Amino acid sequence: MKTNRKLSKEEIESFGAELDAVRAETLAKVGEEDAKYIRDIIQLCRDYELLGRELLKAEGQNPAAWLKGTWSLGIAKILENMEIGHNIMHGQYDFMNDPETHSQTYEWDTASHSDGWRHSHNYLHHTYTNIVGKDRDLGYGILRLTDDEPWKPHHLLQPISNTALSLLFEYGVALHDLETDRIKDGEKELTLEELVPVLKKIFAQAAKDYLYFPATAGLNAIPVLTGNVAANLMRNVWAHAIIFCGHFTSDAETFKQEEVIDESRGAWYLRQLKGSSNLTGDWWFHILTGNLSHQIEHHLFPDIPAWRYAEMAPKVRAICEKYGQHYNTGSFVKQYGEVLKRIFRYSLPDSLFGKNSLTIAQSALRPAQGDALTG
Repeated sequence: MKTNRKLSKEEIESFGAELDAVRAETLAKVGEEDAKYIRDIIQLCRDYELLGRELLKAEGQNPAAWLKGTWSLGIAKILENMEIGHNIMHGQYDFMNDPETHSQTYEWDTASHSDGWRHSHNYLHHTYTNIVGKDRDLGYGILRLTDDEPWKPHHLLQPISNTALSLLFEYGVALHDLETDRIKDGEKELTLEELVPVLKKIFAQAAKDYLYFPATAGLNAIPVLTGNVAANLMRNVWAHAIIFCGHFTSDAETFKQEEVIDESRGAWYLRQLKGSSNLTGDWWFHILTGNLSHQIEHHLFPDIPAWRYAEMAPKVRAICEKYGQHYNTGSFVKQYGEVLKRIFRYSLPDSLFGKNSLTIAQSALRPAQGDALTG
């Protein structure tokens, strides 16, 4: 695990002030160029979806056409999920005052209900990033990814659980805000008020993909059905892999609740940096990740249009180097390999390894010379 230089309280606040300056500089540029970008991406997504659906409906019994149609539809679903839906619902394009691109009115093409996602992701995850017991995205209530969580025998199965979560990721996200893990442990009771909107969205999405579109395809109903299933699997596996690479590599740290009491803005920035991982790739790769390949910048600046993270990244990296902080980045193969290693490691009892250094951010969050963090 890469080490980070201990920062004094003053250095932490200076670190945060420099990142605030990067944020302000970028926000000053946001406007028509960003609006054009997201409109172009939405049109590109529609073009891919139209091509995919037409190929499956008209020529789905031809294997080559089925593959091309399924691939095109899968790309459309990835674009809609990652670069469009995720970023719009973060409020990145609210400045346009357009219901089609506004965070409070957008409903995405997936089983997850937007209102529930905005609460579990925008609020809980981005406020309490990688804080054990507060950030429910840390393992999604299924996986053990830190030795701060007690090991239980069922964790031995988490490589299998992770595979299932990957394939069914849209449903895992859909059920996430219900806190099914707490319901199972008897810590919470499920109410109809919570359950009904979730089930309505799940069933509506399934009816669209698995009933409506096949029913309109006549003799090609089966190719359309299987194409929709495969396209959704493409989107699920891709989204799961990119999101996990951004949060659960070996160098992505977790934090105890007592470490972030009275957390200042500078310390919040530092926690976002230390709990995040970036991915290297070309321009198309970044688009398909929804620019979550720049997860560090996304955690630092979640409401800035994500396509601008590429221009912010060198400035953020330079600030990290100035303050002796590790900027965690690497190829998809490297980062995803670390994710799988971490999932396997924490599926086993800690007694086999001793105290592991992957988990607790002991060093750079705490100021030097024993200074206390205050807000």
